[in-house]
Amino acid sequence: MSESARAAEGGPRTIVITGASDGIGAAAARQLQAAGERVVVVGRNPDKTRKVAEEIGAPFHLADFAHLDQVRDLAAALRESYERIDVLANNAGGIFGPRQLTDDGFEVTFQVNHLAGFLLTNLLRDRLIDSGAAVIQTSSVAAQRFARFDIEDLQGLRRYSAGAAYGNAKLANVLFTKELHRRFSGEGLHAVAFHPGAVATSFAGASDGPWRFMYTNPITTRLLTTPDEGGSRLTFLAAGVPGIDWRPGGYYARNKPARTNPLAADPALARMLWERSAEMVGL
Repeated sequence: MSESARAAEGGPRTIVITGASDGIGAAAARQLQAAGERVVVVGRNPDKTRKVAEEIGAPFHLADFAHLDQVRDLAAALRESYERIDVLANNAGGIFGPRQLTDDGFEVTFQVNHLAGFLLTNLLRDRLIDSGAAVIQTSSVAAQRFARFDIEDLQGLRRYSAGAAYGNAKLANVLFTKELHRRFSGEGLHAVAFHPGAVATSFAGASDGPWRFMYTNPITTRLLTTPDEGGSRLTFLAAGVPGIDWRPGGYYARNKPARTNPLAADPALARMLWERSAEMVGL
């Protein structure tokens, strides 16, 4: 039986999770696979990604989002391998230290957290629309607390700090969600963003200063949300029915609609970010 026929009869859906080699992505992959879904694990580290995939009996793909050519290769592999993609969870991300550029010429925080997921989603867009898919963005309360968003300085040339760069990228996730919903909800594509909580994961391992201390110190990590709990918030959206369990175009925290940065409600800003992101990645 084809994937389309299984999905039409209520069979397992195909759920692609990026950043699934560790943290909330790996936790959600385990939870969704245990619930009977067909999970596709995407990660950067070959050993960790393979380990998670083999543990749950899932296929996996490798891609480092600091290299957009790898994102393009990932999109091609996913299109070749899966007739349907019912959920795309753009979960890969991280916070970094001093300002640095990727080989593509973009500030690494902005590229890994926003541009790569923007590119992947658009390269898969027709497949996602045909599948009536949900696109889930892992954002953060950092969008509200730390962003200093300037549409004229997306690369942090004039003003940079690791925290502001991360907050800006997480706000970009929400703006992307809003614009994706505005442009394609009429074609059956459902978009949502969420805050998983301050989760004890390795996502800040490449940063320095207080961010690294908070997420790596054995004492402070006891105060953070567990990966399983954070992953359950991704699982809630991936397993839920858009329009019934959650509101398309919305932003969630603790499985409920939540407030984020007021700039996320600016449709002109969301449109400008989309247009500039598309130009950056050559769409």
